[in-house]
Amino acid sequence: MKKYFKLKILFLLIITSLTGCSKSEDIPQDVEINDFVWGGMNAFYKWQGEVPDLADNKFSTREQLNSFLAGFSSPDQLFNSLLYRPGDVDRFSWIVDDYVALENSFQGIRLTSGMKLVGVQYSNGSGDVYVVVRDVVIGSDADTKGITRGMIINEVNGTQLTSSNINDLLAPDSYTVSLADFNGGNPVANGTTVDIVKGQIQENAVKIAKVITQGSNKIGYLMYNQFSTPHDGDLNNAFATFRNEAITDLIIDLRYNGGGSVRSATYLASMISGQPTTNVFSQQIWNDKVMNSIDANLFINNFTNRIENTNSNGQVILDEAINTVNLSSVYFIVSDRTASASELVINGLLPYMDVNLVGTQTVGKQVGSITLYDSDDYTRTGPNFNNNHTWAMQPIVLEIQNSRGENEPNGYVPEVIIEEDLSNLGVLGDPTEPLLARTIQYITTGSRGSTTLSRNTMLQKSIWNSEMKNLDYNNMYIELK
Repeated sequence: MKKYFKLKILFLLIITSLTGCSKSEDIPQDVEINDFVWGGMNAFYKWQGEVPDLADNKFSTREQLNSFLAGFSSPDQLFNSLLYRPGDVDRFSWIVDDYVALENSFQGIRLTSGMKLVGVQYSNGSGDVYVVVRDVVIGSDADTKGITRGMIINEVNGTQLTSSNINDLLAPDSYTVSLADFNGGNPVANGTTVDIVKGQIQENAVKIAKVITQGSNKIGYLMYNQFSTPHDGDLNNAFATFRNEAITDLIIDLRYNGGGSVRSATYLASMISGQPTTNVFSQQIWNDKVMNSIDANLFINNFTNRIENTNSNGQVILDEAINTVNLSSVYFIVSDRTASASELVINGLLPYMDVNLVGTQTVGKQVGSITLYDSDDYTRTGPNFNNNHTWAMQPIVLEIQNSRGENEPNGYVPEVIIEEDLSNLGVLGDPTEPLLARTIQYITTGSRGSTTLSRNTMLQKSIWNSEMKNLDYNNMYIELK
């Protein structure tokens, strides 16, 4: 895992050779941030070679570059102009004007009501919308006020939700929600209202870790909602329990896990499989400039037997042996919210063990990013860090593959197809919860038949989901510490 540190050391060496520029040059103040954007994208963007304005020979003088940068009114306007086929090829790069909020999101820290919601249109064609509570963050205001999974909300502050007002009504730091009864897909308020106040909450990525006994099967069940470094210890503790309980089977529930840290993904895969540290978990492909500047071995990520985490100052915050269950098969619960680092774990394990999927097709995100800051080496602690602004970039810089050079950009299709019925979500972690129950059935009987839900269930496709506004939505990143 110390390759991350070596990459950071080498990045500073490549910056000068890749860009031919440094912060010591006379850069006009009005293009200072835009210069950071262009320089970082020129050095690391995965499709740098496909974007004419990022070409190394695009500008022959600093004056020409400055003139180009001055043509953009904001850093995000420039950034978006430099993306390669956005929404098609590049679906996941973004820029933020508040890197503190971005950093917090990677730690699972957000200003939130605690409700994770999906929006569905009324079945009567009126255009009205209701939201279903899919999950509630433990310790949040919604949690303490009795909001639970499966509840329906149709009004906020007495106003009916629609596709055009849903974001505005749920944006304030406080509001009142009206709970509703399903009523055949046309919910009506039932008279119960709840005042909700948002708060700064750090969600534990390990939502549930328990052992379920079904006959002779001792099944470890883990619901894991984000690959978040601060919770690597909690993840390891869960596997200590699984190992001590001598589980025979393992279910990893990633249905709501949009990704996160590649390092944490490596830890999880190592806990599941116990592969030798000589075996390759994943390999990264960056743009040609980076690949030609760094030892190719540094882009190979092996399984590990130890968690070695440091903070941004290089101080050790967690150093412990990995607890592994050494199983030959694993079952994943997945959905259209399962992305990036979640898919990486699935892909990285495929060459080594029997990987089974239950749920619906995953997102298909085989590319990853790094956070670029305005410093000489584009890291948070780099030389000449610019304290005059809080912009940071999260561009796609790499494609990631398993040891066989494979990935699945269209997402993984489960062999057992079952989608959540929003009118009968069940209790997460309960063996009767529909997706978990179906996975247990798959383990105990081997049955792969898909589950058909009756037509009176809420199978309308959701048109909105509250997590899409999260800064780290469907993100996979490596950490340069």
